[in-house]
Order: sequence, then C-alpha cells, then structure tokens
Amino acid sequence: MVRFIVQALVTMVGLWLAAALLPGVAFTSTGSLIAAAIILGIINAVVRPVLVVVTFPITVITLGLFLLVVNAATIGLTAMFLGGFVVDGLWPGIGAAIVTGVVSWSAGAFIQDEAKG
Repeated sequence: MVRFIVQALVTMVGLWLAAALLPGVAFTSTGSLIAAAIILGIINAVVRPVLVVVTFPITVITLGLFLLVVNAATIGLTAMFLGGFVVDGLWPGIGAAIVTGVVSWSAGAFIQDEAKG
C-alpha cells in the first residue's frame, strides 16, 4: 500500500510538471491532479499490460518506441475518465508520457525498493 502511495505521488509530480511544461496538458484543480494520478495508477495496473501484449509485434518492429504511444494512450484514457484533466491530442499525450516517465525513472533512482533494501 505504501508503494502505491509513493508511486501515486511520483506520478502526480510528473503530471504536474507535464502540465506546467507542455501546452495541451492541463488540470482544473489540485483535486483533479490527485484523481488523475490515482486513476492513471489503476489504468497502468489493469489496462496497460493488455495493451503491451496486444501491441508487442509493432513494439518490436519500432524497437520499443511504440511504448510511448501506449503510455500516451493510458494518459489519454485517464483524461477521458476525468473531467478536470485535459490532454489535447496525441503529441501532448506523448510529451506527458515522456515527462512522467523521466520523473518516475529519476525518482526510482532515489527511492530504494524494499526488496533490495
């Protein structure tokens, strides 16, 4: 449970940074940002693995770059479910996926996994 909360906080920072840096990504309130991080975490746990398996052949052909589109799709799906979160198209979604991924990657470098610790 603690891991999910930490991951949601990291995702929240990534989404906030994406909204601050990228035109086409926006939140109406802090509550929308919190809800988007939680919903994105649930979508990443349930829907994303299915998308990764279904799109595996094109992911191999593009040497993994299609995973950016999969991540953008999960962010777009989150925006569809949540009225206070707006992503205006594929390119802002890919940009948000890149920013959120970089923030998650960099936070993962500083946060130790309890299995390693």
